[in-house]
Amino acid sequence: MADAHFVMPAFVLRNLSDKLYEKRKNAALEVEGVVKQLASAGDHERITAVINLLTNEFTMSPQANHRKGGLIGLAAATVGLTSDASQHLEQIVPPVLNSFSDQDSRVRYYACEALYNIAKVVRGDFIVFFNQIFDALCKLSADSDANVQSAAHLLDRLVKDIVTESDQFSIEEFIPLLRERMNVLNPYVRQFLVGWITVLDSVPDIDMLGFLPDFLDGLFNMLSDSSHEIRQQADSALSEFLQEIENSPSVDYGRMVEILVQRASSSDEFTRLTAIIWINEFVKLGGDQLVPYYADILGAILPSIADKEEKIRVVARETNEELRNVKAAPSEGFDVGAILSIARRQLSSEHEATRIEALHWISTLLNRHRTEVLIYLNDILDSLLQALSDSSDKVVLLVLDVHACIAKDQQHFRQLVVFLVQNFRINNSLLEKRGALIIRRLCVLLNAERVYRELSTILEGESDLDFASIMVQALNLILLTSSELSDLRDLLKKSLVHAAGKDLFVSLYASWCHSPMAILSLCLLAQTYQHASAVIQSLVEEDINVKFLVQLDKLIRLLETPVFAYLRLQLLEPGRYIWLLKVLYGLLMLLPQQSAAFKILQTRLKTVPPYSFSGEHFKQLSSGNSYSTLMHMSGLNINEDGDVSQNAGNSHNGIDFAARLQQFEHMQHRHRLRSKEQTLSRTSPPPQLKEVKIPEETRQSGSGEGAEINRPPSRSSRRGAGQL
Repeated sequence: MADAHFVMPAFVLRNLSDKLYEKRKNAALEVEGVVKQLASAGDHERITAVINLLTNEFTMSPQANHRKGGLIGLAAATVGLTSDASQHLEQIVPPVLNSFSDQDSRVRYYACEALYNIAKVVRGDFIVFFNQIFDALCKLSADSDANVQSAAHLLDRLVKDIVTESDQFSIEEFIPLLRERMNVLNPYVRQFLVGWITVLDSVPDIDMLGFLPDFLDGLFNMLSDSSHEIRQQADSALSEFLQEIENSPSVDYGRMVEILVQRASSSDEFTRLTAIIWINEFVKLGGDQLVPYYADILGAILPSIADKEEKIRVVARETNEELRNVKAAPSEGFDVGAILSIARRQLSSEHEATRIEALHWISTLLNRHRTEVLIYLNDILDSLLQALSDSSDKVVLLVLDVHACIAKDQQHFRQLVVFLVQNFRINNSLLEKRGALIIRRLCVLLNAERVYRELSTILEGESDLDFASIMVQALNLILLTSSELSDLRDLLKKSLVHAAGKDLFVSLYASWCHSPMAILSLCLLAQTYQHASAVIQSLVEEDINVKFLVQLDKLIRLLETPVFAYLRLQLLEPGRYIWLLKVLYGLLMLLPQQSAAFKILQTRLKTVPPYSFSGEHFKQLSSGNSYSTLMHMSGLNINEDGDVSQNAGNSHNGIDFAARLQQFEHMQHRHRLRSKEQTLSRTSPPPQLKEVKIPEETRQSGSGEGAEINRPPSRSSRRGAGQL
């Protein structure tokens, strides 16, 4: 230190700490001259002493003017060293960098100025301190003093020039520093960072694209900045990188996809749009690399299909189609389960468009990877069933398409119908609002006869009798009114002459027994009129209630529709269709005379052409004698239900109507028991319902309510045929 004082005149050291800038400047020139002489002499020991003097007694001084003088002196010493400066940079640069955090803004300003002059001298040798300099400049870019910011900008430009022309710059060491600062919110720092990213990307020897995943998220973060200039700079940088990706033979798509998927759900519209555009390009360019990330990409695309911004919706739909057109196999990393999980999750989206596309994906997967999808069937089935209650008809129809695709196998067909019935049982509104749509669509997709047979089998053993009755009534109404079931109606019309029609009639009969009106409708459709008459006569007082009359009203109105046109035309031949007349008159007698249905049916019957019966005819008819006897009396070879037949002996086609009637009576007996149990449970305390005691005289007589509860009605106890 003594050597430094010896070589450096006292007035120079004094002026170096003067408050006047001119004196400090002149003193700095003196320092430059002294150092230059020492460098020429090769006396680097004394040069080191001078630098230590400037560092310890000036840059580290508590006096601001001393610190300013020290910074100017270090810069002057570097200028004096010229080509030898690199030997002493380890001493010169650190005190200057420390001054960047000085409390005095003028000291920070002089630090920028000093480092600028040092950098101009040493150029490429300066790179060894790049990370420390970058860190200091990053802080100074957001300095509170405008002059300091201005000086920092000048220094920043010089450092960029030095880096772009240097072959010593290490991008690997720089990237961690950049990554740490990419999420800073300060707008000045953001501009500083984007500037550096752009500059480094322009250097041919620096592969910024390879490190893009390290700072991509930060760039996307800047797209939502409040400053238009920053948004524009970030967008420009991203556009440049995307163009490089399109032209690059090898890109690490995986890490970037994760970032893009997150940004696709940003609250900022511009960020979402940019992310979707990137994803779109990735899907087109990525090929096999993207296969493991399809589920993540789909998770970002499906919600974007319903975005409020039209541009995003357009790009998202295009991307969705591109993704669906890629036919990758599970062996290639295509994760069917993950994609199904995403699609299932999106079924609960509030947006109809998203739910529709999710169903399209499930359908696509079923067509391409059926075996793999069925493995995950239990994971998605509940969501698919819940989707049947969707508010959108389009969604419901697509769900049914998916269900139908699953139900191609008998095992899954049975499972689907069982789940559907369970859903209808749990959710009454679903049956009411969507029942017809669901059943009709399934009949189109899975064969109406197959669907109705399966439903009938399930409902036949249904323990909830009230639900079974409601469900059968709904199915019956669909059967009678839907154009999709016209073939099924035609088959039922042949029940007496066609084996397939007979099998279907018997199959449906078992569950249609839950509803008297459904059975009557089925019999009218199958033209088993004599049996329909027997069903009417089997009804007892308890069966004729409000629900029954409401259903009867519906049936009477249905008789006036085109579906039953054949029945109305049969009334033109009353002698041939006597049992049909008896059925219609029987229904008329059950209706209240003041009801609209009574007037409709009465008016229809008034149009029937007159047919003369002798007193003996009516006596035979009302006494319940065989209908064939009556037909023999009238000279016609006609089967029991009025159809002309060449072989009357085979007219029933093997249908055991007596057994069917017993089946109906037994089911209605169960319904009456159920109704009485419900009535008792509402009127009596639960403890008193343990046992219902029947009076001894009632058991002996075999009549009365108790007998009915404990014994199904028999044919012998019924009213005589023809007695309503």
